[in-house]
Amino acid sequence: MKINIYYGGRGLLDDPTLYVISRIENVLKELRVKVERYNIYEHKNEIATLPQTFKDVDGIILATTVEWLGIGGYMQQFLDACWLYGDKEKISNTYMQPIVMSTTYGEREAETTLCNAWEILGGLPCSGLCGYVEDITTFQLNKEYNLIIEKRAENLYRTISQKIKSLPTSNQAVKQSVLRTQQLNLTPQESEQLSKYVSDDTYVKQQKEDIEELATMFKDMLGQQASTDDMPYIKELEAHFIPLREFKACYSFNIEGIKNPLYIKVDEDKLDIHYGEEDIVDVYAKFSKSIMESIIDGHMTFQRAFMTGEMTAKGNFKTLRMLDQIFPF
Repeated sequence: MKINIYYGGRGLLDDPTLYVISRIENVLKELRVKVERYNIYEHKNEIATLPQTFKDVDGIILATTVEWLGIGGYMQQFLDACWLYGDKEKISNTYMQPIVMSTTYGEREAETTLCNAWEILGGLPCSGLCGYVEDITTFQLNKEYNLIIEKRAENLYRTISQKIKSLPTSNQAVKQSVLRTQQLNLTPQESEQLSKYVSDDTYVKQQKEDIEELATMFKDMLGQQASTDDMPYIKELEAHFIPLREFKACYSFNIEGIKNPLYIKVDEDKLDIHYGEEDIVDVYAKFSKSIMESIIDGHMTFQRAFMTGEMTAKGNFKTLRMLDQIFPF
């Protein structure tokens, strides 16, 4: 029989959980059980690979310490890794005993959290141990407490060796009928490989850089396409421009549906057309896209659009009338 112990505390010298799992280890070894302990804080950069250590175990012990609230970050990350990368088929046949010692309030809630998590993962939780420890020395010297710890270890051994079943719980029912958390449909081998990649900081960093590079490339491509779509009519106006000697003017067209105004600056044979706000403007005009397209198609003129009220304008009206001469469509 093999049992792994996963310790989710910080490894402090006066951590009562360390004393409890040490006593449990001794009892299990006397029963000829192979015991291997994993201090999660020592594997914090490779927590994603820890679920792969379930391969040849018959049971596990999840041990943690409540220092202020809950099961602690290391244990939570470990359970997350079990959910994401663990072999669910193996977990479904693995017994788990929760061990929670507390130096503050909340050991019972933490024990329940571990049991619930293991049930949702599909595993087999068994009777655990939780307690509040105010003084570690008094706790260690109390023979009755030590006897309770030893009995819990023996119960775990008996449960695994006899493969004792437990009654069904609502957690399993909820998982089967309600819980719909998206999971990767991977084989155990693929999950193991993925967990190794996830725990490899160099690989993850390279992947992030590659993703950022691709994102930037696609943004640039989309930006180029968007810039072309957001600047209509410029090519048509440039193609039909007829320069007039000694004529200078600046126009600003506010076209409905386009965010920025279309700015046209004419300086004899020089033409500057772009979208944006400018300070120097001789004529402001406002009209719809359909009117602009009718003008470009030759079905309408700037003067006619103004006279029919389909285009509103303010500024120098003599300069406005010159539009049809410098842009004959």
